[in-house]
Amino acid sequence: MPNTDDYIGVVISDVARLIRTAFDRRVRALGITRAQWLALTRLHRHPGASQSELADLMEIERASAGRMIDRMEANGWVERRAANGDRRVKRVYLTAEAEQVHRRIWRVAEATVEGALSDLSAQEAAQLMRLLARVKSTLLEDADRPARNGALNGKARNGRHLGSTAP
Repeated sequence: MPNTDDYIGVVISDVARLIRTAFDRRVRALGITRAQWLALTRLHRHPGASQSELADLMEIERASAGRMIDRMEANGWVERRAANGDRRVKRVYLTAEAEQVHRRIWRVAEATVEGALSDLSAQEAAQLMRLLARVKSTLLEDADRPARNGALNGKARNGRHLGSTAP
């Protein structure tokens, strides 16, 4: 069995988890929980999302998203508005106060990532961004196609992408 620490999927997952953990620690000092910052960032990127759409974006159950929206509404961070054409659907929008909170946590996010990448040169950081953006694009394209045999659709993969970075 291969060493999982050399498997690129494990490394990517570990890096994402470690960055989230560092960020959580830093925003906790501002009195913001992971669920709150996640909801704020998702609604900032997707203004007017429905409760169901927000649940999907956050990868949580709809009822949990509903309770979170209720709490955020009580705090003055979001407002619900009836959707055009279907008054049963409520669209969720950040308030001006929540946008200010988002700006504060964005600065924390930038500092967190900057710290994580501090050992890389500017060129290496830019290259990492380009490569990760390509991987993201591939995954987004693949998400739109039906799965076949548990592998990425239509893409031949060679072992060097999956294992260690050594040639």
